[in-house]
Amino acid sequence: MIIYNVTTKISNDIHNEWLLWLKEEHIPDIINTGCFTHAVILQLLDTDDTEGPTYAIQYHTKNKELYYNYINGFAAIMRQKSFDKWGDRFISFRTLMHIVG
Repeated sequence: MIIYNVTTKISNDIHNEWLLWLKEEHIPDIINTGCFTHAVILQLLDTDDTEGPTYAIQYHTKNKELYYNYINGFAAIMRQKSFDKWGDRFISFRTLMHIVG
């Protein structure tokens, strides 16, 4: 199992609206690409939330081929949709992980 992890810090002024959008629109759009089986939303604890909370969204996929299908076919579109909606009121970084045990 491969996990595509997107860690995002959200501005306080959009936090609630962003979280609703994430659950109701963004994650379903990504799952509907067929590249991932499901996603888990995690909120980071023990971090400086002065400027806003930080979340990790973990998208689970069966293999790297499906991950690369997403990266090559859908990632740019999904990222652009996020920027079009939220502008510079968030910052994200991405990591790819493998479940060991």
